[in-house]
Amino acid sequence: MRTNQLLPVILFLFLALSTLFAPLPISAQTIPPYKDARLSIDARVKDLLGRMTPEEKFWQLFMIPGDLDKAAPQQYRHGIFGFQVSATAQGDAGGQLLQYKTTENALILATKINRIQRYFVDSSRLGIPIIAFDEALHGLVRDGATAFPQAIALAATWDTTLMQQVSVAIAAETKARGIRQILTPVVNIASDVRWGRTEETYGEDPFLASEMGVAFVRSFEKTGIITTPKHFVANVGDGGRDSYPIHYNERLLEEIYLPPFKACIERGGSRSVMTAYNSLDGVACSANSWLLQQKLKKEWGFNGFVISDANAVGGELVLHNTAKDYADAGRHAINNGLDVIFQTSYDHHTLFIPPFLDGRADSNRVNEAVARVLRAKFELGLFEHPYVDEKAVARSIDIAAHKALARKAAQKSIVLLKNEKKVLPLSPAVKTIALIGEEATAARLGGYSGPGNQKVSILQGLQRRAGKALKVLYAPGAGIRHQEYISIPAQQLSHNGQAGLQGAYFTNTTLSGAPALTRKDATIDFHWTLYGPDPAIGAGFYSVRWTGMLLAPQTGQCQIGLEGNDGYRLYVNNKLVIDNWTKRTYQTITKPVYLEKGKQYALRVEFFETTGQAHCKLIWQVGLANDRAQRIREAVAIAQKADVAIIAVGIHEGEFQDRALLNLPGYQEALIQAVAATGKPVVVVLTGGSATTMSSWINQVAGIVEVWYPGEEGGHAVADVLFGDYNPAGRLPITFPVHEGQLPLVYNHKPTGRGDDYHNLSGQPLFPFGYGLSYTSFEYSKLQLDNTIITPSGSTALRCTITNTGTRAGDEVVQLYMKDLLASVARPVLELKGFQRIHLQAGESREVMFSITPDMLQMLNKDMQRVIEPGDFQIMIGNSSKDVRLKGTLTVSPLSN
Repeated sequence: MRTNQLLPVILFLFLALSTLFAPLPISAQTIPPYKDARLSIDARVKDLLGRMTPEEKFWQLFMIPGDLDKAAPQQYRHGIFGFQVSATAQGDAGGQLLQYKTTENALILATKINRIQRYFVDSSRLGIPIIAFDEALHGLVRDGATAFPQAIALAATWDTTLMQQVSVAIAAETKARGIRQILTPVVNIASDVRWGRTEETYGEDPFLASEMGVAFVRSFEKTGIITTPKHFVANVGDGGRDSYPIHYNERLLEEIYLPPFKACIERGGSRSVMTAYNSLDGVACSANSWLLQQKLKKEWGFNGFVISDANAVGGELVLHNTAKDYADAGRHAINNGLDVIFQTSYDHHTLFIPPFLDGRADSNRVNEAVARVLRAKFELGLFEHPYVDEKAVARSIDIAAHKALARKAAQKSIVLLKNEKKVLPLSPAVKTIALIGEEATAARLGGYSGPGNQKVSILQGLQRRAGKALKVLYAPGAGIRHQEYISIPAQQLSHNGQAGLQGAYFTNTTLSGAPALTRKDATIDFHWTLYGPDPAIGAGFYSVRWTGMLLAPQTGQCQIGLEGNDGYRLYVNNKLVIDNWTKRTYQTITKPVYLEKGKQYALRVEFFETTGQAHCKLIWQVGLANDRAQRIREAVAIAQKADVAIIAVGIHEGEFQDRALLNLPGYQEALIQAVAATGKPVVVVLTGGSATTMSSWINQVAGIVEVWYPGEEGGHAVADVLFGDYNPAGRLPITFPVHEGQLPLVYNHKPTGRGDDYHNLSGQPLFPFGYGLSYTSFEYSKLQLDNTIITPSGSTALRCTITNTGTRAGDEVVQLYMKDLLASVARPVLELKGFQRIHLQAGESREVMFSITPDMLQMLNKDMQRVIEPGDFQIMIGNSSKDVRLKGTLTVSPLSN
């Protein structure tokens, strides 16, 4: 056949084949349904879940800090829930983070998260993306991120609009880096201010905590970042101690501790919750079916996912003694409602994966948990858009605006507690200021903080504000830490020519027989709490003998001794120096020993423990420059040269750093007293996140200002308030007690059977909940209820007039409290039901309106049903829980038949 005759045939075949192999419509392609964005999320979850192996399911329920830098990517071939990606800027030996420009820091992290994400999307079998998560309590905990005032300070603003602005800023900085879940906020109720984590909370009141929590989480959730209110459900127990067992009944939980969580979920849209370390009614919160299954998921209809606190699942084994091993603890947790196990190391997966593979973990519960995680990943759009837009990082973050907002938030959070003879704002007649205290230069940001950006100390803030017109003298005085003794360092200890001491460990308390373990210990400074010295020894019935030589660093009398919870002896050159071979308490015992520089002395320390929770520390006073008296003298000297003395003091607190005593630590109180004795006006600036007792010095000073941890712009804000450039209007979100013996002390307790007082102390607070002064004054008048009688389903409006009767513009926080005058069960003596922060010019008046709705009047009756009982409710308007200015009565009438 000729070529020209073949052409029609070839053309025909080409067209036929083209039609046959043409791209199919997307609906006909063979992509798996879970990758089809047009399908519903439920359909995609169901399809993907059906394709997963048991290993892949487990890994979607396992989260850790980490990345792929030090790992063989193949070990993550089954995927993972997500990472808290390791820091991008490594610290130097001194712990100072390398300084990058903010947008460069964000870009480095965004690029790293993209690289990690690419592995899971492209190289894992099913291509399930990860969720990068982090902490963002009052700013993302990352180098280059803005550090806003601590959470308790944000609560002290009593300003939900400001809180929303702050959370929008933090969310922008978070999402720009590729982080899609924050383990924040802490909405636990700070019912005891001895608790070291009070600083992380929004205070003692469930209404205030709910409003602040909702304002915070809503911005993140709208931005496409999952929020994780914690720690479900209560995290402070007897004595104000962190993670102590909780035995609250359901009524107390429902009235006080659960409302902020419920509000964040139902009104704020939180899609995750973190459980607490402690047990609730004898069952670990991470494995508590009543809490997680019945209350959270069934009653509240929560469709997000529940994660444990870090390493909390294993607490069933090592703390609560309700699981025989880690696998058993993991099975309990998953079967009882936990969805994701949060651990701190990749290797921990070997502890928890067995029940997922051998069938001990309920398969239906596992599938439900995995479905919750997958649903969240689909909702975040990670399957369609797994990567951060690296080109958009710089324009996503406006650090200048965020720093201005940080300053504004700090200004609004500062609480003026005392202002005798109007010592503040500082008078124009003041020409020289004595600024005293280590806190003036520390610029501490509080717990769960990043390093901040160019943070401003109080000293820097005052110096910049004072300029050349005023002289600012500074002396460190005394700080929050003081050391009478320190651990004897390793370089002064040796055994057979090697550094450290030889430790012989026995599995009895009498140092008898052959030791079960012999090892070299560099120093004796041990805190064996969750575990014993070694698995071969056990945790609660053992003894130790350390032997070696002590090298004297100087000649003279040296105080040397032991600190710990008893059961110890010390020998120097075979002479018994300390004999405390009994178990009674924790104490420090030292004795004077004469040493000659360069000479070695035989040392023997013996210790025993019977029940666990052991502490043992070998200490001395050699080399300590005990210069506190000199430092106080220097502070007094500059105070005598000044017109006013400002003393910046602080407290020590934090996670697992609860405080038995609430007075100022170190020698700060002696410092205040010494400076006050000069006769110069003294203003005390308190830094910290909780309450302080002040009995030994409050009457010797003219002014007290609570500045909390004011964030990276805190120094400027403090100067603004002290100089009167900003009129303070922060209010206390916690109660300040007079003495620790009053604790726990909250304003909204139930009525007592007798009275509040002790025979030797008032039961009233030092500073009540809601308290705070101003540089101006406000008058309350014209209380009016639109309707004084309503039905149980009715609402009304309350109106009152606030007038600025002073000479300065300022903010007032108008607080609405209610009291049920007759109820079928005891109700709180007072309950916060509303608040508004308003700004008024001098002489200005404004009408403030509150809507009183059925939700405000609800209570739990004796059958634990939410009802509105007919009767009278006292309505109170004031500027603290103790300062009620206006009062009225609202009657709820019975429903007509």
